[in-house]
Amino acid sequence: MKTNLSDSPNRFTRRQFLASTSVAAAAVSMAPRHVLGGVKHIPPSERINLAYIGCGTQGFRQITAALEHPAIRIVAVCDPVRGSDGYPDYGNDELNNHVRKFLEDPNWAKGARGALCGREPGREIVNRFYTRKGQAGDCRIYADFRELLEKEKSLDAVYIMTPDHLHGVIAARAIKAGKHVITHKPISNVLDEVRVVRDTARAAGVATQLFCAASQTSAPTIREWLDTGVIGPVREVHNWSSRPFWPQGMTEPPQGTPPVPEGFEWDLWLGPAAARPYHPAFTHTVFRGWYDFGVGALGDMGHYSFHQIFEVLELGSPISVEASRSQVWRMENFCWHRHSAHVAYPHASQIRWEFPARSDKPPVSLHWYDGGIRPPTIPELEEDGLEMPDEGMLFVGSKGKLLAGFTGDNPRLLPKARMQTFQAPPQTLPRPINELEQFVRACRGGQAPDASFEKAYPFAETILLGTIAVRVPKKLRWDAGQFEFTNSKEANAMKVRHNRPGWEL
Repeated sequence: MKTNLSDSPNRFTRRQFLASTSVAAAAVSMAPRHVLGGVKHIPPSERINLAYIGCGTQGFRQITAALEHPAIRIVAVCDPVRGSDGYPDYGNDELNNHVRKFLEDPNWAKGARGALCGREPGREIVNRFYTRKGQAGDCRIYADFRELLEKEKSLDAVYIMTPDHLHGVIAARAIKAGKHVITHKPISNVLDEVRVVRDTARAAGVATQLFCAASQTSAPTIREWLDTGVIGPVREVHNWSSRPFWPQGMTEPPQGTPPVPEGFEWDLWLGPAAARPYHPAFTHTVFRGWYDFGVGALGDMGHYSFHQIFEVLELGSPISVEASRSQVWRMENFCWHRHSAHVAYPHASQIRWEFPARSDKPPVSLHWYDGGIRPPTIPELEEDGLEMPDEGMLFVGSKGKLLAGFTGDNPRLLPKARMQTFQAPPQTLPRPINELEQFVRACRGGQAPDASFEKAYPFAETILLGTIAVRVPKKLRWDAGQFEFTNSKEANAMKVRHNRPGWEL
């Protein structure tokens, strides 16, 4: 497939580009930081020049907040899709209506089949916003983030909103180029890449932020409540989600070789993943269900809730993980056959991690449920005449239980009578500020975000251990210090991905 690296008139060949970036990457890795200028902190008098990488549905849901932030200036957008109205949406015209309201234009994407996304619509959103504010609309567009990093010399930071399998390589390349990085969850869908990206950011000293509901204020509230001893030492946590909403449980790659849509740079979308023919079943929202491209229901939603759980209980790395999963059976030649889901996450799963004691806190088991599975109804809810919610977070202590929404919102003691007599302690812990504001503060040399790559690593690691466990039918023992499973070569092989040439971290 012929590939255009950018929409600018000054194009050069893919071979020339890869050669130039390989040399540049080597120079960056060998040069001392003082030669590169060290960490660049942006003073309050200057805006943060930011490139927005990923102009799909989730990208457009968050680009509006970035545009409205007075400290940020989006100077470039990047996506392998030039423009398409073939993106699935959460609801009827939900995303298009969001953009219409933002641009104050009821005719945006009029007549579109689905959500209108891609780099050209992204540039239009950026330019129209700035021109409406009386500023220059001069946003540049790129199909390949590597070219963006090579050409955008004044860039301070990148905002990554691509499919999951691209996060790690983009983050690592941007950090090595001296850029601050904010990324939608996950840091990567590959366990080893999460570690590499964390270590790369640590060495570079740049600001990093994992978007994962780190501005949720209920986590410090729950921790203050638990510190009173109201439910006793916590030994169990249960967290359940109604996801997936997208296809999972596939046992084979999609069949057929439909043509690559016009303006879709398929090779760039694949990035580090193994080469294969284009198929729409891999792309645009539905990528989450595939092992190669997503992180399943656990990785998609667990980052939002595990951040809170790890903050509350001060958890580190687990020592074991074990999963059960839904099965797929089919009738073939008048006989039932079980099919292995070797390419995609299961329709439903239940996962359990064990964590060791921490200081004065006892060992904890963390339980995850998805695909419609949830814990049995607890007696305290039955006493109140209530059912278990479709999604939730439950802390189980030796003296009682605390139930909250999926990300820890609306915490309450059970049963209701206990909550009515509970005297909440005074607030002693700081409450987080908005996630984007945390990132801006860090870019200016201030306090690191609550979900910097360094701070997020324990729960990011835990989640990806879970995504491996759903593929290996045994209890896995994890040695975090050695970064290995001590009882499974099969699981250890899943820690890494052999990225295609040109897409190494």
